[in-house]
Amino acid sequence: MIRVLLADDEHLIRGAIATLLGLEPDIEVVAQVARGDLVAQAVRENAPDVIVLDIEMPGMDGLSVAEALPGQAMLMLTSFGRPGYLRRALAAGVRGFVPKDASSDELATAIRRVHSGGRYLDPEMAASAMMAGESPLTDRERDALAQAAGGASVGEIAKTLHLTEGTVRNYLSSAITKLGATNRITAIRAAQEKGWL
Repeated sequence: MIRVLLADDEHLIRGAIATLLGLEPDIEVVAQVARGDLVAQAVRENAPDVIVLDIEMPGMDGLSVAEALPGQAMLMLTSFGRPGYLRRALAAGVRGFVPKDASSDELATAIRRVHSGGRYLDPEMAASAMMAGESPLTDRERDALAQAAGGASVGEIAKTLHLTEGTVRNYLSSAITKLGATNRITAIRAAQEKGWL
């Protein structure tokens, strides 16, 4: 049996997925959690073979969970097929990426492939990621823009990132230019749409 842990904050979706996977002769859902910050403990307690993660969850998003659990067989199940998400997930060692509107057969196939050491990438998501290219932002530009997206002022960003206010302004200005935006708000929106933030 392939032991699966499901992490999704939407109770109805998580329950439906667990029920459908339970119909598969070789898959057993051994644990379910509704928050990303509960995944590590559930992994320790249940020793799953494959972890199925939603991207957007309270406590800790699925991408951060994947980055915090290297070496685990993981698959992202998401309605957010943003190119940057796919690239970040792959960089974190995630081996499967499936949209939430996929069939239960497709999800079961993806789980089996990830369990056997292979990869399963939804073709449309993979094509979108390839067409979008790499993020033009440096890590510091992304950090500054992410802080700005959270509503932080230049002074607050400088304090959080241990930089001068002038350096923060330079990073934000550079990010705006690279994203072809006219201001911080449109730069944040553009980066979020691509999954770069």
